Amino acid sequence: MADRWEYERVAQEALPALYKIAMGILRSDADARDAVQQALLKGWEKKENAREGKFRWYLHRILVNECRNIQRQRMRVFPADMPPAVEQMPPDYRDLYDAIYQLPEDMRLPLLLKYIEGCSEKEGAACLGIPVTTFKNRQHRARKQLRKILDREVMFE
Repeated sequence: MADRWEYERVAQEALPALYKIAMGILRSDADARDAVQQALLKGWEKKENAREGKFRWYLHRILVNECRNIQRQRMRVFPADMPPAVEQMPPDYRDLYDAIYQLPEDMRLPLLLKYIEGCSEKEGAACLGIPVTTFKNRQHRARKQLRKILDREVMFE
């Protein structure tokens, strides 16, 4: 990352994805915004540590760490209801997102990174700091669990 302008360009492109990831982890608009802000600040301070051409994924990794720091600092328990962002979605997607947010974080994050953010398995695994095979296994388990959740909801309608 050579200069401020290049950093701003990359940060602006990554901003929507960073926010979605933070919401997926923290389920709080204020906390997600704090995490994104901290990640962008740390990304700027440590920009020389990122590999050439991989700065966006470096920001993702910093963000995941910041989200976990916020969780540890606040030690809050989140309600099982829908996160605020989901309430504003079209009705067709609400059931799916509600089901996704019922998954444990270790299964939810690989799904969000792969299908919402479009990360490859390698990029998603690097973002979470886990092996690619673990990333793939968590996706597989999450999809199976989602099927169970969604089938159960259909049965009770």
